[in-house]
Amino acid sequence: MTSKFSRRAALRMLAASVAGAAVPMAFSGSAAAASTALKQSIAMASARDRTLAQFYKARDYEPIFVGSSDRRRRTALIKAFAGAGDHGLPVDRYEEQELRDLFRSAKGADARGKAEIVAAQKFLAYADDIGSGILNPRRIDKGLVMKVARYDQKSLLAGFAQSNPKAFLNALPPQSRDYVRLQKEKLRLEKLLGKGGWGKKVAAKSLKPGAGGDPVVDLRNRLIRMGFMRKSSSKVYDAKLEGGVRNFQAAHGLAADGVAGAQTMAQVNKQVEDRLAQVIVALERRRWNNTELARNYVWVNIPDYHVDLYKGGKSVFRSRVVVGQNSKDRRTPEFSDTMRFMVVNPSWYVPRSIITKEYLPLLQEDPTAVSQLQLTDDAGRIVSRQAVDFTQYNEEDFPFSMKEPPNRGNALGLVKFMFPNRHNIYLHDTPSKNLFSRQRRAFSHGCIRVHKPFDFAYALLKSQVNDPKGYFQRALSTRKEAQIDLKEPLPVHLVYYTAWVDQKGAPQYRNDVYGRDKRIFGALAKAGVSLRAVRS
Repeated sequence: MTSKFSRRAALRMLAASVAGAAVPMAFSGSAAAASTALKQSIAMASARDRTLAQFYKARDYEPIFVGSSDRRRRTALIKAFAGAGDHGLPVDRYEEQELRDLFRSAKGADARGKAEIVAAQKFLAYADDIGSGILNPRRIDKGLVMKVARYDQKSLLAGFAQSNPKAFLNALPPQSRDYVRLQKEKLRLEKLLGKGGWGKKVAAKSLKPGAGGDPVVDLRNRLIRMGFMRKSSSKVYDAKLEGGVRNFQAAHGLAADGVAGAQTMAQVNKQVEDRLAQVIVALERRRWNNTELARNYVWVNIPDYHVDLYKGGKSVFRSRVVVGQNSKDRRTPEFSDTMRFMVVNPSWYVPRSIITKEYLPLLQEDPTAVSQLQLTDDAGRIVSRQAVDFTQYNEEDFPFSMKEPPNRGNALGLVKFMFPNRHNIYLHDTPSKNLFSRQRRAFSHGCIRVHKPFDFAYALLKSQVNDPKGYFQRALSTRKEAQIDLKEPLPVHLVYYTAWVDQKGAPQYRNDVYGRDKRIFGALAKAGVSLRAVRS
């Protein structure tokens, strides 16, 4: 099990004291006898849980929840459980009221010892859920290959026992601003849901400026409630409504042309519940990645079809990208790694799946097919196609590899950006520039095609050479394959957020291109997470 505990500075163990109402315990009997009996009860109650047995044995079975000096810890834990819904957690899992009642009713050593272990188990469940996520992502979708760090349970218990309880619990969830902004968006949507949502859907497939009638009024009213335009009484698709449509489109990754076409209308008619589910999934995803981002990193948000290079926490480069198709084995996976170099004038070493599934059938019909590709043996030597009978091979036993030498028509274009990983995913140029003009850009075999690869290269090299453009162009002009190492390797994060709040506080929503959010929310619902409406 991977531990986060050492990386969190003991979760602010010496933070300021906690305030709030206390949860009392019932005590009786002489102090010494009661202490011995309680320890025996804790020993028996923890015997079936190896982690708890080891933890309590190491502290001579002294309690951390039901002792006379543990009132602040009990109170902090109860308050944390009461606020679990603010994080999109399954509130019934922690049984806040039941635990409160258990603390109050526990009389005698036997009952108190059992209450101690119940509290410890619930604390560990809560800490794991809020710190690392409710779900194991790899069980949801095979494209979720990120590594999720989990807290070491004994370290959690020891840290909680030694620290300020409120500060410790507050430090468990992600501390990033984006997580807090998502929580605020969640509450905003819950309040809207409590007021009945955004009102009547728009009964039109599309609307254009100059149109009138009830659908225009419904569109206007819906955008007003969503916050994309000021109040208006106009019944015509006028300039104000056109501006509201543009604002809406910009917040949903659509072409901001002010025309409510089919794609725009489909997003307009999404319900508050749909957006709330997206935010809850985003909170869970952020818990899976509960680590502090480096000051400099590369960020590819798959449903947003963009790559950003962040320096000092700010985006200094942004480009459109094409990501993997929404089909088996071609969806771009989610994980983090480290970009270490770029290759100028790259050769394309064709993945075996493409060779055997796409090119072998073509070669069996016509050995001269895909003539731009070279056939090579295990030693990398070029093999003459005339010497091969392609019809005698199938997907399993085809013994050759294929590669495309450097050229302007190369499938990788003129540069690729490498963060070596077992998934064989990287960013690269492409000769197929027409795809970048499309709104939905899921067309690749899994790798990420960059619209402005040269500018990306210049931005990456800026910190290590005086003339990044000239340096790169000189390597490019040789027309020979060359590797340029990054003196400062950069973290690369391939993520999948269909909901986030930008640094200006504006909510952003995107389509669930691979259906992953739908699967995740389904699993969260089975785990006990539910949508809630907040009524003032």
